[in-house]
Amino acid sequence: MLLYFVKAETRTPCGLPVRTVLTSYYKSKHFRSRARDRFNDFTSPDLAIWCTDTKQSMYCQLLAGLVDRHRVIRLGAVFASAFLRAISFLERNWTQLCDDIRTGQLGSIITDPGCRSSMSGILAGPNPVLADEIEYICSRPSWKGILWQLWPNAKYIEAVVTGTMAQYIPALEFYSEGKLPLVCTMYASSECYFGVNLKPFCDPAHVAFTLLPNMGYFEFIPLRENGAPLASLDNEVEDEVAEDKVVDLVNVRVGCYYELVVTTFAGLYRYRVGDVLQVTGFHGQAPQFRFICRRNVILSIDNDKTNEEDLHKSITIAKRLLEPYDAILVEYTSYADTSTVPGHYVLFWEIIPHTNSMAQLDSNIIQECCTAIEEELDYNYKQCRTYDRSVGPLEIRIVKPGTFEELMDFFIGQGGSINQYKTPRCINTNGALKLLNSNVMACFFSPRDPSWTPKLM
Repeated sequence: MLLYFVKAETRTPCGLPVRTVLTSYYKSKHFRSRARDRFNDFTSPDLAIWCTDTKQSMYCQLLAGLVDRHRVIRLGAVFASAFLRAISFLERNWTQLCDDIRTGQLGSIITDPGCRSSMSGILAGPNPVLADEIEYICSRPSWKGILWQLWPNAKYIEAVVTGTMAQYIPALEFYSEGKLPLVCTMYASSECYFGVNLKPFCDPAHVAFTLLPNMGYFEFIPLRENGAPLASLDNEVEDEVAEDKVVDLVNVRVGCYYELVVTTFAGLYRYRVGDVLQVTGFHGQAPQFRFICRRNVILSIDNDKTNEEDLHKSITIAKRLLEPYDAILVEYTSYADTSTVPGHYVLFWEIIPHTNSMAQLDSNIIQECCTAIEEELDYNYKQCRTYDRSVGPLEIRIVKPGTFEELMDFFIGQGGSINQYKTPRCINTNGALKLLNSNVMACFFSPRDPSWTPKLM
């Protein structure tokens, strides 16, 4: 049961069609005429995948997956965030899905002709036994392990879980109870297919991709030497890079960080993808890379510059403080608030309980999370906070459950694709910021300065 979605295409002023790369693939003859083997025989009917109404498409794909629950051998979506969105959708709509299975009739909420046509063959008739099985599983007070319970023959979950998608690993492990391995098979973008993971069942933290030189011509802009931690990525690489600074695939070095540059058969010439990679080793003579982050995601108030990886690492450590309270951080984003003097970092957190009996979170716990994050940020940030006083105390704003789904809907409504959607780690649009602030339930600030010691010159 792999959940795929398309985006309605638009047209340029001269009439050329414009659509996302995954939409192009799902509507192509390659997808339509794919071999119907165990790897490509999806539970989702093609007409449901091609439905541009995401909610109707998701409903029908989940319904088809539930009807065939004993035949499903793998679960997933393109990104972990999309798969978790589907779980959340299932949590809200399982009663209606059970009713459809029990009666053998698709509910009136599905109006798309393609969806109704494709589902008529799947809902062949009333199946109250199956509906009762699903109802019994979904009505339990905790959804821990819900995935292997609903799909008992599933072997693994397939989705992108590298980079900032790694933050979804705890949630996926909760819903699978750790019984389904998380598999990240490939590294690709709209511009080019880059490489594959030769050890798909490895720990997600150790995923490395082997680049395929027949997919394009790959070059690399060095960011740091000798594997040192990334500093300000925007200061590491100029907008224009000298020719002698660009490294070929065969000349990269283990432990070093690079920005990926690609020349493709489709016509892109020395295109800067914007991904930061680290060389982890070699497969034969082929270098293997770990995806670190996107280069252009950064928070900055003064001389401080915090990149995506540093922010993710600091939050990963801080959210451990929630574990004794049976709570989990499911999503976050940030922005640099310069409306105050001095400006300060703002994090939006969405927290949900592991069970219905989550202990009440004391305000001191969230304040300690603020402090823990600041303690993990770099030297320049701490200097600005503690000595220069040019950056104010970090703030965490707790938002209502479902806020980040609204944020996804907002960006999809602006022309994004659910298949390729990744929660932005830094918000820079007024509409998105207004949406987040409208859902804030409580605000907490770091109660003290982070530790900082001047460097000896």
